[in-house]
Amino acid sequence: MTIHTRGFDLLREVDVRLSVELGRTDMKLKDVLALGEESVVMLERLTDELLDVHVNGKLIARGEIVAQGNRFGLKIVEMAGQPAAEGDAA
Repeated sequence: MTIHTRGFDLLREVDVRLSVELGRTDMKLKDVLALGEESVVMLERLTDELLDVHVNGKLIARGEIVAQGNRFGLKIVEMAGQPAAEGDAA
C-alpha cells in the first residue's frame, strides 16, 4: 500500500493530545478524598524508569524529563515497538 504524500500532508495539521505518564497507582476512594496539600502519593514507577509518551491514549514512545531554562521538557529515548538502543538498560 502506498501513502500518497499529498494526502498524508493534510493529516499533519490534525490536532492530537500528547500526554506523558509519570506513573500510576491504585487507591481506595477514601484515601483519595483524604488527600490535601503536602500529601505524597507513591507511584509504581521507579525514578530511573523511562516515562510513557501517549498520543490520543496510544503509547508511541518513552522518554525522560529534562530541564530547559525554567520549564520542563521531554527527551524521547525510544520509540514504541522499536528495540532499545545498544548499551541501554532493559
